[in-house]
Amino acid sequence: MSTSGEKDGSSAPDEVWAEFLRTAGEGGADAPKEPSARAREVAGRLRDRPEEPAPWRAHPPARPRRRKGWYVAGLVASLVLLVVAVDPGGVVGWSGGGDRDGKPLARETARPEQAPPAEPDGRATLDEPFRGSPAARWADGAAGITVPAARATGWMTRAEVERALARTRDFLAASNLDPAVRRGARPDRAIALMNPHQKAVTSFVTAALRTPDAEHDPLLLFSRFDPAQARPAGDVVKTRGRLTYREGRRGALEVTADVTYVYPVAPAGGGDDVVRVIVRRETVVSWDDPAKVVTEKGTFSLLSYKTDTTNGGCEGVTGSFRPEFGGGAPGSVADGEAVDPYDRSAPIAEGRGGCGVATRS
Repeated sequence: MSTSGEKDGSSAPDEVWAEFLRTAGEGGADAPKEPSARAREVAGRLRDRPEEPAPWRAHPPARPRRRKGWYVAGLVASLVLLVVAVDPGGVVGWSGGGDRDGKPLARETARPEQAPPAEPDGRATLDEPFRGSPAARWADGAAGITVPAARATGWMTRAEVERALARTRDFLAASNLDPAVRRGARPDRAIALMNPHQKAVTSFVTAALRTPDAEHDPLLLFSRFDPAQARPAGDVVKTRGRLTYREGRRGALEVTADVTYVYPVAPAGGGDDVVRVIVRRETVVSWDDPAKVVTEKGTFSLLSYKTDTTNGGCEGVTGSFRPEFGGGAPGSVADGEAVDPYDRSAPIAEGRGGCGVATRS
């Protein structure tokens, strides 16, 4: 289904009127007669009537679920990352990585040009769950999601755009960072920000949270773990990403979020085996004009999503990430694609499915 739909025929009255003016002006013998006053009145009402929310992407691309066992037991030793010079002040640094002295990275304000550099070898522990990962220098929680400066856009004033951007980040936090949601609780705060009149979305969310299956997987929108299988390794989730926006259809504010989340977890039953689940999400939402689209104040319409997951589990749909501990079995990688889960230099690839090979964790 199209990521930005419009009700059939909603623009037809304008097109008919334009054709009448063009043909009549050319003096054609078959020029149509001028529409009656009644017809113009009906056309005006059709133009002004609020429309249904834009359809979302009902059938997303398959989500890769790369197995941890393929990169923890022995990282790809032959992986070579090109080392480039960084700026002397360390503010810009690597386009995706910053300097190598352990300082926190500057916030991401544009798509990086390449993947972050390799980190010193090191195994994640309960005390240092991000050891050996580029995420060690990322910000904690919502602080890692860059929100751009607001300007008046479409039907919104600058202050309204600023509020919509803040609420978009609130949705991301409620969907992916809320501790209760990560333990499997219902994401009520996130759902409250979604347009309830967007029936396809509400039906999907209801079914996904009640009875997850291949067509209704809550992990496409929410980050959830089974507390009987995995526990957080510390209280911190590292994030890196940004929001961008533009004027969308019918003057709406269209906001795109591209964020990577890194979750360190350990076995639920105890033990010090720490692995990292890495989830990148690209989500597009529309803050619609209530005069043109059926919506509720303070809610957005979901236009599209893409999700890319490393070490979230490969077998079946359970509604929760299920990381593998203890090294995991490599499995067959004959058709697997080697991917760096920290590389944010390109959009998430369309149509990539199955369990690929993650080059690092």
